[in-house]
Amino acid sequence: MKRFLLVTIAAASLAASATTPVRAGGGDVAAGVIGGLAAGTIIGAAVASPRYYAPPPPVYVAPPPYCYWTRGEPVWDGYRGVWTYPSVRICQ
Repeated sequence: MKRFLLVTIAAASLAASATTPVRAGGGDVAAGVIGGLAAGTIIGAAVASPRYYAPPPPVYVAPPPYCYWTRGEPVWDGYRGVWTYPSVRICQ
């Protein structure tokens, strides 16, 4: 339904503009250009003005724990028939 309405409005505006003769006489074009530049400047200045916000408060972030890997206690591996030293993670 939206597309149908859009197409209908576009067709109506094209039909209206095709039947109306357009003439630029005198200073009409210059007035339009100057007015457009003025309006663009005003809108652009309003949109592009800097906005100053208060910075967020400082946040303390704790450092991650120091971890390392080392050899653990020997464990008998019955499948292979040997003593193994599994890796153990130590965090402080």
